Amino acid sequence: MGNHESKSIPPDMKAQLVEQTSFNEKELQEWYKGFKRDCPSGQLSAEEFKNIYSHFFPFGDASKFAEFVFRTFDSDRNGKIDFKEFVLALSITSRGTPDQKLKWAFSMYDLDGDGEITKEEMLEVVEAIYGMIGPSVKMPEDEATPQLRMEKIFREMDVDCDNRLSLEEFIEGAKKDPSIVRLLQCDNVGSGEQAEGGAAAQ
Repeated sequence: MGNHESKSIPPDMKAQLVEQTSFNEKELQEWYKGFKRDCPSGQLSAEEFKNIYSHFFPFGDASKFAEFVFRTFDSDRNGKIDFKEFVLALSITSRGTPDQKLKWAFSMYDLDGDGEITKEEMLEVVEAIYGMIGPSVKMPEDEATPQLRMEKIFREMDVDCDNRLSLEEFIEGAKKDPSIVRLLQCDNVGSGEQAEGGAAAQ
């Protein structure tokens, strides 16, 4: 009986998350069951998170990129992801509006949380993406290196040419040219989150 109770999402949390996410009660219960099975302590550490990522990107090193995603999930910055943080982030990345998804992506690239993305911050994340996907993916010539991709993104987005991206520039640039989202994510930010969600759901 105790085991059954541990796999049931607390009613007050369930009500709160139904309000705050795009998941219904049944979906939340399934996520909770999978999360508790994979994380009996109820908290996911950075190392556990990296391990999950590594399974889905076997040809590269996903550890650095996983650190950035982990930091974005870990909203209270305590070094652990609890179920509420997990499902709130998952709701945005899987079912959020375009603006919500872009704000989430912005927060991942804004490494120091000062409300702007510098070229150095962008380069650090793009390098992590390239490291994660490994040499198996052929890049266009003008994106052959992380530096080239970062410069390409800034050419498209940095309207005032101050070598920093504001949230407004980031969102407007992505809306104006949807291919920018591909440059930012390389189709792997979404894949990674699906991977993380899939691991907890299975």
